[in-house]
Amino acid sequence: MKKLLATTTVALGLMAGGAMAQECGDITMAEFNWASGELVANVDKFILEEGYGCNVELVIGGTSAIFASMNEKAVPDIAGEQWVNSVRVQVDAAIAEGRLHALNTGPILGLGEGWWVPEHTAAAHPELKTALDWIDHPELFPSAEDPSKGAFIGCPAGWGCQQVNQNLFTAFDMEAKGWVLIDPGSAAGLDASIAKANERGDNWIGYYWSPTSIIGKYNMQPVPYGVDYLGDDYWNSCISQPDCIDPQMTSYVKSEVFTIVTDDFLNSGGEINDFLKARVYPGPVMGSMLVYMEDEQADGEDAAIEFMIRHEDVWSTWVSEEVAAKLRDAL
Repeated sequence: MKKLLATTTVALGLMAGGAMAQECGDITMAEFNWASGELVANVDKFILEEGYGCNVELVIGGTSAIFASMNEKAVPDIAGEQWVNSVRVQVDAAIAEGRLHALNTGPILGLGEGWWVPEHTAAAHPELKTALDWIDHPELFPSAEDPSKGAFIGCPAGWGCQQVNQNLFTAFDMEAKGWVLIDPGSAAGLDASIAKANERGDNWIGYYWSPTSIIGKYNMQPVPYGVDYLGDDYWNSCISQPDCIDPQMTSYVKSEVFTIVTDDFLNSGGEINDFLKARVYPGPVMGSMLVYMEDEQADGEDAAIEFMIRHEDVWSTWVSEEVAAKLRDAL
């Protein structure tokens, strides 16, 4: 972790940082491009810089891109909120071969991903309890482009969950039952489709994950699948893969998020490894911060300061009293 980046800019930055920055050195850290990913990265950055004297550079990216960079180039050093499901085979191989290490296998509590419907939709149709039931009623979710078809809202292109939902759409034979799979285009497009449906009282069904501000804000209801989970081997070898032939119906895999570090960082991280292992966000706390970010249009840096001010009872359990005192002084 005491490696020095071979650039004049970083060298000058270390000199400007003084003795505190030299205590730790330079760290690269993933800032995933969604709200909780921004928050986690910026809280870590604040704690590592103000509490441990590190010099942290954030590397912005998505699930697959960040993992590939860590796996192939050992950059960044840390991925604080690596969602594992979409890259499970690769993550397992990297960990088994010692290139990467999962320091924390549960940094956020109460999380999950899958299919959801609005609260008003679920309340209006109490007889429809599982995905099997909802799929029989595409007329409840008319597509804007072809109202004779039901619209299932999947993931934007490039997201790890895109292939999963394409395979599940095929497995549940949804096209034959009158559905079309809609690409919302972006995270903003996906959020807008949920907000629009809830504000207009329209029906909506599609993919999302929790904890997120939009799930909490509209009290979206998870959809049980009504079928058994076919196991990790099948999920990893077929459902999450682009070459899955004849995918079979299965419930969604249990969501897992890891804090992953490179082998070099594990061997030199010392006390910072202990912090990363202890760093766990309670679900309600994370949910409240994501609502704050949306309501205030706050970026990850501003939200991190708000979190540190609001939730000393949480972050103070992650660090030593000496580090906690430095963080209080910095605030």
